[in-house]
Amino acid sequence: MRRLLPVAAALLLGGCGATAYYWQLAAGHMEVMRLARPVEEVIADASTSADLKRRLELAARARAFASRELGLPDNGSYRKYADLKRPHVVWNVFAAPPLALDLRTQCFPVAGCVVYRGFFAQADADAYAATLRAQGLDVFVGGVPAYSTLGWFDDPLLNTFIRHPDLEIARFLFHELAHQVLYVRDDTTFNESFAVAVEEEGLKRWMRQHASAADRERYAAFSERRRAVMRLLLGARGALAAVYAGGGSEAARLAAKEAVLDRLRRDYGTVADRWGLSAPERRAWDDWIMRDLNNAKLGSIAAYTQRVPQFAALIDRERGDMAAFFAAAKALAALPKEERNRRLDTFAPPALED
Repeated sequence: MRRLLPVAAALLLGGCGATAYYWQLAAGHMEVMRLARPVEEVIADASTSADLKRRLELAARARAFASRELGLPDNGSYRKYADLKRPHVVWNVFAAPPLALDLRTQCFPVAGCVVYRGFFAQADADAYAATLRAQGLDVFVGGVPAYSTLGWFDDPLLNTFIRHPDLEIARFLFHELAHQVLYVRDDTTFNESFAVAVEEEGLKRWMRQHASAADRERYAAFSERRRAVMRLLLGARGALAAVYAGGGSEAARLAAKEAVLDRLRRDYGTVADRWGLSAPERRAWDDWIMRDLNNAKLGSIAAYTQRVPQFAALIDRERGDMAAFFAAAKALAALPKEERNRRLDTFAPPALED
């Protein structure tokens, strides 16, 4: 998953009474920027491995493709590379009540409200998560490979995603650049669904020109597995919503919640057993699905996927003309949230019932 990080808010607050949290945002981002080197310089460096050179060259081609073929911003973003010497750039913390799926929001002066709090150090994220668990909340901590500063800074390529499979590198770039096209305050679902729709459209076009038959086959298999998992996760989320809205004591609803989650675990295991994955691949899927399986995790997944089908239908309505699609999305963004969502829902029904 990718995230917006309200770094601009932290930097704009400067020394005017900013909290320790804002300071760690500012300091963490500035360290990322300090480590960034021009891609051409990294490629020319004799100490750079052949594999990293190839990946940076691929990223440069995908970066050019993003602006040329998708109309995404042609600016200084993703023209430098930073090796952070860690697996994730930030760790985001999500929280929800034990008997509700609504995620706790975090609000910032510039970026508005988002459904998580991000930290550049895993220890800080874990410490914050512990305080939320102590309050009785469901908590999910997720490592993040990339984030966007919405064009306030020239975001660099990072080691945290450059080692991913080739198609994923292109996907990351398309997604993060999409956030620079459109961002609506206080509406994470709109922002992320828009960016996911752009990344998926971009990846389809990229694969037609650049992916081998084997790459396309692997990606099709991965996409089918992901769709199967999403059906299970969102189905469970719907079942939990019914439990929470129903009557009965708190203890009875908590027991019903655990029954839904246990069923989800069993159903996932049955589906995943059919995939025939290698042990490392299966561990990666199991970690994504099974770790911190609670309201916060299910809420975070829904927040980032809920209206992707509607945006995809809007791209189709504009016959793949991305400039027209961006204009239509910006017109939706100008509407009040309730009206914006109502209009979006006229383009296509949700692919999965929530």
